[in-house]
Amino acid sequence: MSLLSAALGRISPSPTIAMTGRVLELKAQGVDVIGLSAGEPDFDTPDFVKEAAIEAIRAGKTKYTNVDGTAELKAAIVAKFKRDNGLNYEPSQISVNVGGKHTLFNALVATVEAGDEVIIPAPYWVSYPDIVQYCGGTPVIVSAGAAQNYKIQPEQLEAAITPRTKWLILNSPSNPTGAAYTEAELKALGDVLLRHPHVWVMADDMYEHIVYGDFTFTTIAQVVPALYERTLTVNGCSKAYAMTGWRIGFAGGPALLIKAMAKLQSQSTSNPCSIAQAAATAALNGPQDFLAERNAAFEKRRDLVCSMLNQINGVHCPRPEGAFYVYPDVSGLIGKRTPAGKVIDSDAALIDYFLDDVRVAAVHGAAFGLSPAFRISYATSEALLTMACERIQTACAALR
Repeated sequence: MSLLSAALGRISPSPTIAMTGRVLELKAQGVDVIGLSAGEPDFDTPDFVKEAAIEAIRAGKTKYTNVDGTAELKAAIVAKFKRDNGLNYEPSQISVNVGGKHTLFNALVATVEAGDEVIIPAPYWVSYPDIVQYCGGTPVIVSAGAAQNYKIQPEQLEAAITPRTKWLILNSPSNPTGAAYTEAELKALGDVLLRHPHVWVMADDMYEHIVYGDFTFTTIAQVVPALYERTLTVNGCSKAYAMTGWRIGFAGGPALLIKAMAKLQSQSTSNPCSIAQAAATAALNGPQDFLAERNAAFEKRRDLVCSMLNQINGVHCPRPEGAFYVYPDVSGLIGKRTPAGKVIDSDAALIDYFLDDVRVAAVHGAAFGLSPAFRISYATSEALLTMACERIQTACAALR
C-alpha cells in the first residue's frame, strides 16, 4: 500500500515556484543572476496598510475570526465589488481565503468530481490544471496563441463545451500573458455561456487594477448580468496592493457556493490570519491613488521589455494590456544551436540556456500550456530589466 495518495500523484510542483527556488539557490552561492520568474510586485506594501496591521496587533486582534473572514473585511469587499465592478453582494456571498490560490482551490475542490470537465484557456496560470486534476476532474485546454492576442474566441468556447463541463476559468488580465478581454469580447463569450446554463464561470480578476493606456477593466458578471448567479468573481490583495506575503484572497458568488467553500475551509486552514485581514480591510477601504502611480511605472517597464525583446530576430513579443508579464513567442529560435553546440529543441531548453549562460531566469512556455514561448515578469526595476534584456539579446545573437 502506497503512503502517498492518488490525488497527490495527479499534480506536479509549481514550475514558477521551482524556478524561483533555483534563483534563490544561485544567489545564495553568490551568482549574479537576474530573477524574472516570480509574479510579485517589487513595490512595498503601502504604509497605511502596514499601520493598520500594527494597530490590529496592539488592539489584541490576534484571536480566531470567522472561518471565511471578519465582518469588517467582508463589508470592505462588498463595498469594493460595488465601487469597482458594479456588482452587488451580501456578506453571505463573500469568501475570504489564504490567498487567491486558496480561493480557487476551495471553489474547485468543493464542486469538481471525477469526470467533470473544466475549460481552461491557454496560456494559463500554472495551478489551474493541477487543481482540477487533484479533484479528479479533466482540464479541457483551449489554445489561444499570439496571433489571436492570447484570447479565446467564442467559437472555440462553444466547441469546448460538453454535457460534462462544470466550469470555465477566465483570467483577465492574464498571468502569464497580460492579455485582457474587452467588454465586447466578454459579451461575446457570455452569449455562448448563456446557451449552456450548466456551465459555471470562475472569473480570476487578480490583476484587475494593473491595466494600461485607455484599456477599461470589466468582469464577466458585470458585462453579462444574467451570468451573475453562476459566476464566482475572484480577486485579492496580493498584486495591486503589493501584499503577496499577507495571503489574502477573496471572492463573491452565490451563497450556496460560498457556504460550501467555508465548510471546506473549516476543516483545512480555518480563518485567514487576523492581522492580514485587518491590513486587507484598510487596503480596500483606504486611498487608491497610489495604484495609478504604480501602473505608470509598470507601463514604462512593459514598453521597455517589449521594445528590447522585439529587437531580437526570432522573437515576437505582443504588447499586453495589463498585469506585469510578457509572453514572447520564440518559434524563430527553436532548432538553433548554442555556442556549446546544444540544440534549442524546446522553450525549456531555451530557458535553461538563458539561466546557464547569461544568468537570467524566466519560465518556459510549456509550464503555461502554450509553446514555444517564455514568461518574463517585469515587476522589477528598469535598470535590472534593461540588463536582463541585454543579456537575453546577447544569448540569442550567439545562437546559430
